[in-house]
Amino acid sequence: MIVTYPFSAVVGLADLKLALVLNAVSPRVGGVLVRGEKGTAKSTIVRALAAQLPAVEVVPGCRFACDPAAPDPECPDGPHEPGAEGVGRPAVLVELPVGASEDRLVGSLDVERALTEGVKAFEPGLLAAAHRGVLYVDEVNLLHDHLVDLLLDAAALGTCYVERESMSVRHAARFLLVGTMNPEEGELRPQLLDRFGLTVEVKASRDPAERAEVVRRRLAFDADASAFAARWAAEETALARSIAAARARVSAVRLPDARLRQIATVCAAFEVDGLRADLVTANAAIAHAAWQGRDTVTTEDVRAAARLALPHRRRRDPFDAPGLDEELLDELLRRTSEDEEPDDPGPGSDAGPDDPGPGNNAGPDDPRPGNDAGPDGTPPPDAAPPARPEGGDPARDAAPPERPGDPTGPEPGTAEGPAAGNAPAGTPAAETGAAGRIAGVSAPYRVPLLDVPGVGEGAVGRRSRSRTRHGRSIGARRPSGSVRDLHVMATVLAAAPQQRRRGRSGPGLVLRGDDLREAVREGKEGNLVLFVVDASGSMAARKRMTAVKTAVLSLLLDAYQRRDKVGLITFRGADAQVALPPTSSVEAGAARLRSLPTGGRTPLAAGLTRAAEVLRVERLRDPARRPLLVLVTDGRATAGGDVDRAAGLLAGTASVVVDCENGPVRLGLAVRLASRLRARLVSLDSMADLGAVVRDHRKAV
Repeated sequence: MIVTYPFSAVVGLADLKLALVLNAVSPRVGGVLVRGEKGTAKSTIVRALAAQLPAVEVVPGCRFACDPAAPDPECPDGPHEPGAEGVGRPAVLVELPVGASEDRLVGSLDVERALTEGVKAFEPGLLAAAHRGVLYVDEVNLLHDHLVDLLLDAAALGTCYVERESMSVRHAARFLLVGTMNPEEGELRPQLLDRFGLTVEVKASRDPAERAEVVRRRLAFDADASAFAARWAAEETALARSIAAARARVSAVRLPDARLRQIATVCAAFEVDGLRADLVTANAAIAHAAWQGRDTVTTEDVRAAARLALPHRRRRDPFDAPGLDEELLDELLRRTSEDEEPDDPGPGSDAGPDDPGPGNNAGPDDPRPGNDAGPDGTPPPDAAPPARPEGGDPARDAAPPERPGDPTGPEPGTAEGPAAGNAPAGTPAAETGAAGRIAGVSAPYRVPLLDVPGVGEGAVGRRSRSRTRHGRSIGARRPSGSVRDLHVMATVLAAAPQQRRRGRSGPGLVLRGDDLREAVREGKEGNLVLFVVDASGSMAARKRMTAVKTAVLSLLLDAYQRRDKVGLITFRGADAQVALPPTSSVEAGAARLRSLPTGGRTPLAAGLTRAAEVLRVERLRDPARRPLLVLVTDGRATAGGDVDRAAGLLAGTASVVVDCENGPVRLGLAVRLASRLRARLVSLDSMADLGAVVRDHRKAV
């Protein structure tokens, strides 16, 4: 039997533990998205949570885990008799792999049996398996967008709908949704980010004592998992009882109008879009009150809920990092609490020592699952001190609090900080470092579509034409395996000439396996957009680097919207450098771009050679993803290498040359370079002019 690492044994991570527990108490909260760097126990703690959920009663033999007391009337395995005897089973943890298909997620119909036998033979998917349990999506930001949409729709509605060629199947799909992601590998779209109820930013502790305790416990678990789990069994049992008690209590928790107005005021003050934030914050506050043993929501519950529900809903730009100004939050809560009668905390606030719930804990950020005490209630030997809740009081702590989602890096207002990317046009920041001048960046603008000619077969995106499983049907073909997207008309046409020979006598068609045809669809794919940027002194001398950075930032924003991978190569001085290896994290590209220094000579050939090397390696890693080279330069070459020979290394690569040359006298070097590369030529001025037209139109509207 596989032994799971105990939830209670995880060191620190108070916010994450609290978010998971609140969702376990009330699935209405809407799931948890865990953002964090690799190696921070994201997967470990999610898997540990499932073991703490109460067992469920299911109808015997039902593949959809129907509740015997209230079975789903439209269950494909039904109908079930209400009140029938059920069987108990633990809450399940279902993992959705990154490479899963739509059929694997929502289920699929046996099309051949449907056409030949006239029956709806439905094979349930992972959403059915996760019903009344936990659905865990690791690296959710790497899932195709349409799968994330399906996943979040099912989580919000509590129902999975499967539509296949005029046949419909629906079944209940209520589960606790947990997604994890590493922001370095790319962000979720803001629209999808908003659909997750709570978001927690996870970072590894920098405290040596706490890190040592993590390693100590992990080594003990790896040495003897069963013995380690046994030492934490009492803590795990108490936690499971607390969750069950809070679940039973949550429906009776009262949300006073004063607290509801407080939630609305906070959400409005933080300028979040829509009303989902208000609903999630209200549900999370109710769950937090139940978890703390109260029957009435207090300001303390509202604060705990807002800290988890609002940070990811404040993004105004795809390059913005989630974050929340907790000083503003406290001020808003204080202001809305003035002149109000104190809330009745309910009987749970004075729970005795025998109360299994978390009512004896210090506050909303110190729930029972955050307690790292040993099985006997005392800290383990040489244990690290408890993790300080994020957003704590700086006056009490030796170090300032780490707030979830706060962008790291230089202070706003520098060329590398957020202000550099969001400053109004015409007011860019700039600075000079030891390595060269760092130009500022103006506000990005809309750029023309740059695509790869031909038809590819890459990952789903929004840039170039591609054969995909989604899009308009352009024909039919024989399937190479099982039929996933039946082309009904082509199947009928293939079977019709054979009906007399097959002895057809009734109204239905007599089908064989070789009659089946699947649809061929054409949609859009995402590409690898490799930026090769001239950062030499000639660009800085003509004060064009701000315009160049703004143009590349605009192209990065376009790549983000079109689901591309991006890479960044710069050349200056004597060589070219890979500033950003190909990645799905467009945000990382924007950060590297803002800090890009300029100066020195122009090794154009070195930049082209380095680009050819990067593309060669990427073709081996991901042969289906077609590259698009975007070369931003004025065409000058004042150092190293033969430009014609370097350009020959890129033969056959779809390319775009952004001509940065300006002034009354132009040499046309970028024009000649575009001819050598057989690339599309785009003027930097024309891109900026298009952006100005779009901005003026938006202002007029």
